[in-house]
Amino acid sequence: MTIRIGDTAPDFSLPDQDGREFTLSAHAGRRVLLVFYPGDDTPVCTRQMCDYRDGIEQFSDLGVEVVGISRDDAGSHRQFREKHGLPFTLLSDPDMTVAAEYGCKGLLGMKRGVFLLDEERVVRYAHVESVAVFRRSRDELIEVIQHLE
Repeated sequence: MTIRIGDTAPDFSLPDQDGREFTLSAHAGRRVLLVFYPGDDTPVCTRQMCDYRDGIEQFSDLGVEVVGISRDDAGSHRQFREKHGLPFTLLSDPDMTVAAEYGCKGLLGMKRGVFLLDEERVVRYAHVESVAVFRRSRDELIEVIQHLE
């Protein structure tokens, strides 16, 4: 499946790093940046998530909630968050069902993807990387979000 700009993002429920259920539709009224990434504590993913961590105030000032999604389990997510001081929610998608819905399931695992959803879950920005070592930087995303306002 391919999610395009202007589509309503598929709703989903996944467990977070503390085992609590996160349901996308429960975040209606807020902008959400969904960040699909291959794995906790891998070099490129760590750089990406720490880049977003370092700009969390910029995201917050723009009314954007950052949410990471990978195949890793809650325990791995807790350790990853603690080790790197990540201030945002990390969700577990072990069978990559949600990743598949968003076009982020690849032959070798999860593809790196970023989706900005508006307050009504409409996709305002979508980017899926075909090469896992590339990533959208915080600065690129902030610029995109600012231009959408």
